[in-house]
Amino acid sequence: MVEEFTNELDGQIKFYQAYLPLVDHSISVDDVYEDYTDGIVNGSLLEFKLVINDINKVLFQAIKYLSARRIKGKEIPKNILLISLRNKRIYVFDSADYIDSIEKIYFGSASVENAGFISDGAKEELDYGSNELDEARLIKLLRSQNFTKINIDENCIVGWAERFYRENPSADKKDFIGDNTGKVNILGEIRRPNKLKGFINPYTGETNKAFQYLMDKLNDKFQKKNLGAFYTPEQYAKKSIELVRQAIKRVPKGNDYIILDRCAGTGNLEKHLSEEELSHCILSTIEYYEYKVLVEVLGDKVRHIIPPTEKEDTFSLGLVRGADALSEEYINNPIIKQYINDPNVTIILFENPPYAEVNGTTRKTGSKSTFKNSFIAEKMAKEVKGTAKNELGNLFIWSAFKYYLRQTTDSYIVYSPIKYWKSQHLINKRFINGFAFNRRYFHTNIDALVSCILWSFDDENVDDIILNKYNIDNDEIIHEGKLEIKKIHSKYSNNYFDKRKFENDVLDGIACDLTGIESQKSEKSIRVKKIFNENINGYLVANGTSFDNPDLNSGLTISGRYDGNGFFLRSDNFLEKLPMFAASRYITYNRHWTQRANIMKSADGATKFFEALEKGNIKQELLRILLFTTLETQNHMRSFQGSDGRFYRNQLTLDNSNGENLATKLLTKLDIREKEQQLLNQWDLVFKEAKKTDNYNPQYSYSVYQIIDELDIVEKTERGKIFHQYPELYTQLKTLKKLVKDYYLSEIVPFLFKYEFLK
Repeated sequence: MVEEFTNELDGQIKFYQAYLPLVDHSISVDDVYEDYTDGIVNGSLLEFKLVINDINKVLFQAIKYLSARRIKGKEIPKNILLISLRNKRIYVFDSADYIDSIEKIYFGSASVENAGFISDGAKEELDYGSNELDEARLIKLLRSQNFTKINIDENCIVGWAERFYRENPSADKKDFIGDNTGKVNILGEIRRPNKLKGFINPYTGETNKAFQYLMDKLNDKFQKKNLGAFYTPEQYAKKSIELVRQAIKRVPKGNDYIILDRCAGTGNLEKHLSEEELSHCILSTIEYYEYKVLVEVLGDKVRHIIPPTEKEDTFSLGLVRGADALSEEYINNPIIKQYINDPNVTIILFENPPYAEVNGTTRKTGSKSTFKNSFIAEKMAKEVKGTAKNELGNLFIWSAFKYYLRQTTDSYIVYSPIKYWKSQHLINKRFINGFAFNRRYFHTNIDALVSCILWSFDDENVDDIILNKYNIDNDEIIHEGKLEIKKIHSKYSNNYFDKRKFENDVLDGIACDLTGIESQKSEKSIRVKKIFNENINGYLVANGTSFDNPDLNSGLTISGRYDGNGFFLRSDNFLEKLPMFAASRYITYNRHWTQRANIMKSADGATKFFEALEKGNIKQELLRILLFTTLETQNHMRSFQGSDGRFYRNQLTLDNSNGENLATKLLTKLDIREKEQQLLNQWDLVFKEAKKTDNYNPQYSYSVYQIIDELDIVEKTERGKIFHQYPELYTQLKTLKKLVKDYYLSEIVPFLFKYEFLK
């Protein structure tokens, strides 16, 4: 019997509507869709096709889904049911038979590149449409609660650890991985499964060694926040040893030297040093299980580990007493102090400091991150102003030069985002050599620049440095040329913000949220002054120098944004302020790893810019930026009726259906070339479709963002797929976004670099 369905989803829904009530009436259709699969029902994974022509191909797709579940720490259904809808036939497989394939890693979509897989054939074939016994067997399979146990390895241990901590909030790493490195052998969950006994096999390997490079990932949430774990890829660790050896060559003849790493973790940075170099190392780590691995792997090779032996009080709340590099106790550690006080010893620091900012709370106390209460933080706050003192890594960098380095031949090799030198000016030391590495491989999923630089102790004030760029491809380190890093001296707020006050400013206006709608937050939460003036046509936020959170730190709203940090755009000079908005969008359209955490916002070209502005040499460039601004989706200016009784009409839009506005009036002076005409034509197509929508309000002057947010209505299916109610509008918007990006890169970005709005 062949049954017709309009599409696969329709067939799935009808299948579930027929059988779920017979399996468990509490399970709804929505409940079964997990992890992009066609469904998980108890101990069965279901994969549907209208017609299954290649069984092995569909099976391989299902195996990829199970591989992804294992990595996420989710149980593996024992049954794999491949369902051919139109002929109502099911091919049943046992996932245990394919555990070797399930325990492999796959990249890309599970539905592609599946041809060529070879199976042992289905365990069963069920004709559920015509055979009542087969239909009864199907219901039995769907009711079964059987799962295939997987083996823990380095690819999945993080997922299972996070699940274990989530389900057992009071547990710590000892409870999960145990401790088999000391005199007392503690069996954790992975060696003697209890909570997870139905899903994992006992682990029998040498736990600490096997997983040493993932130790930072296995901390519970509290420890992750405090430690700011920042794992160093082995390829980069090997490369940075070249800088260590360059530092060793600077050691004066006859001097001894030490290589100090105050945040060594499991010793990954030092792993590839020679035996002679290791014999000069002094290492410490604050996290207890990293300390255990460090002692196990390098304890007999290095000069000292802090503390040298484990005593009864060494372990405290998952941390190592005496190993807190930010404490006064550590600075006065007698083992280290003996070398600092000896002028015949050269000090080399080699570190990848933990990275964290003060923007979170600890799980236990709700207080600010604990490093802010450290001895080093208190001392640093007396000498360093601004945001630099709020970053954990900077405490290590500042204290290195303050308490450890003291001679011109002393050196510091440090991994860190470059802003500590580029924009924060935390140090002004002599640059010797350095590398630029891709942050993506540091346990993150972000393409961004991480610098690794060899600094000398002696002072030197330079405005640019050259780093050699290294990426990783197929586990191999690849040299990608040289990269110039330029220092930033001034911020937008120093030179460009409009801080004028007008006599006719009144404080009875409104505040907006980030999305441009009128804010409904309490008065206590609204920090901006709710100024109204007829000469105000918007509010611009262009914060900071870095692109750490570009959508939060840049934006345009019709009135003051509730959290402040910007300024009001006035009709007499708003055009000259728009380059700040344009520059703030740079990282959105430039995702290469050498751009993020390197290119920053700057006001260093202010003098040059104001001279060009006064001479009238940049009129067309500013008009192009205005055109870009009217079409950029981060422009969240909207038209609406305010609660203050005023109608707020968007003045920075191409929508002139309610008469000319500031933007359309100025853009009559723009030299329309082919690129501009293309944008204008595409806007016309977008606006034409927008006016056809049910929610269109002819009284409004619409921005692109308001069209997207209020008119481009989307609907979600039961499986979470999104469909646009007005596909023509969506299509035209998508085309416009592509044109805007291309225009920005070719016509706007060169101007922003020329006048150092970007640097």
